Amino acid sequence: MEKEKVANRIYNLRKSKNLKQSELAKELGVSDKAISKWEQGTVLPTLEALCKISSFFGVSIDSLLADRAKVEPIKRVKGGMETIKELYKIGRGPSSSHTMGPERICKEFKENNPEADSFKVILYGSLALTGIGHGTDRIVRETLAPIKTKVEFNRIKKSLPHPNTMEIFAYKGGEEVNSIRAYSIGGGEVLKENEEAKLHERIYKLDSFEAISKYCKENNMRLSEYVEMIEGDGYHEFIQEVWEAMKEAIERGINTDGVLPGGLDVKRKAKYLFNQRHIDETPETKENRLVCAYAYAVGEENASGGKIVTAPTCGACGVVPAVLYYYQKKRGYSDKEIHKALAAAAVVGMLVKTNASISGAQCGCQAEIGTACSMAAAALGELFDMSIEQIEYAAEIALEHHLGLTCDPIGGLVQIPCIERNAVAAMRAINAVNIANFLTDTRKISLDLIIQTMYETGIDISEKYRETSTGGMAKLYKAFED
Repeated sequence: MEKEKVANRIYNLRKSKNLKQSELAKELGVSDKAISKWEQGTVLPTLEALCKISSFFGVSIDSLLADRAKVEPIKRVKGGMETIKELYKIGRGPSSSHTMGPERICKEFKENNPEADSFKVILYGSLALTGIGHGTDRIVRETLAPIKTKVEFNRIKKSLPHPNTMEIFAYKGGEEVNSIRAYSIGGGEVLKENEEAKLHERIYKLDSFEAISKYCKENNMRLSEYVEMIEGDGYHEFIQEVWEAMKEAIERGINTDGVLPGGLDVKRKAKYLFNQRHIDETPETKENRLVCAYAYAVGEENASGGKIVTAPTCGACGVVPAVLYYYQKKRGYSDKEIHKALAAAAVVGMLVKTNASISGAQCGCQAEIGTACSMAAAALGELFDMSIEQIEYAAEIALEHHLGLTCDPIGGLVQIPCIERNAVAAMRAINAVNIANFLTDTRKISLDLIIQTMYETGIDISEKYRETSTGGMAKLYKAFED
């Protein structure tokens, strides 16, 4: 079934350019038979072929593999949603593609080569161009430690099967004993050379908030109960691990000062914010200060290569934990109650991931911070025992008012404006819940509609403002030219 969907996607893309199979084969450097097999759904393209298709047609690999061949405002192919384990991922920041992915690749390679006494890693493409700023080389060395590791940056080679390509060589006594080429394809996902792209099982049969809401009402369930039912065995242990990692990131962040790595000379602010108590501080000011301190804490941990949880991404990882940690401290919610809130947040995150995008490179920062804010609003709604209509409205408000938000990180680092943006979005999530608490009965816009709107808006945003650091603040800020 999944192969058929990919097959239809490739067929429609070819037809959109009025190409024959032989003409497309020539453009991609493959045989006519390969094109025919892809379009018949008998085989999936290799990762290298997917990258060529992505580049030629100007679409993302995610859009080729996800349940969406193109933007369709009204109709869309239904296919369910993946487990929330594909949303909440625990790993090292600041980038799922530049740190989490390489960390996984190195960890597996190290385990498979216990006899090695030295390693060499060559980074290519984006990993080579922005790897130092993202800390890729540091993560590689730390993961392969204590074995001696040499890291090389090949910024010259252009003909690559994927922009995030890396090679690892294992040596014993100076002789090469093993090597692999692997790719970090985003979201912490990795592939080895010649592997077929993986299609994760879609365990959720429903993939719209309208359908999920209807099911929950008919079965007298809350969103969190719906998630627990679908996820099954191991869910409670998983969500507890997620929450512990979120709390740990906050607690490390509010106890650490100094300057973030990367060359921008950005000072860590979470500890300062957390400790700026005033005798005459109003409750409102205290709330703003603490929520922002917690968001800064996680964002700064991410920027420094610390362990965080994607929610939904590394760059937006501070929003959800900030609001939940604040309210747990303020009102004494148990971890189990927080788990339920995280489940509701995951529903929103997976809906966006499935029906639109959570990638700044594809849809700008609205896809990352906008989604995180929407998730946080849904989480608070579940935590406060609000109705499913109120939860939907809170999530919709949060996403709607991030529409058009650009992704223009200065120097390609996940620091300015990313960290501060996490804090602003956390406060906005609280505001969205407050509005929804009173005005749900007056709403006109559904969450499903705003998710589709966000996606179409993102596709229309200039590439300069989609995580390329070639427009906006990234272009105008001159720090790296001095």
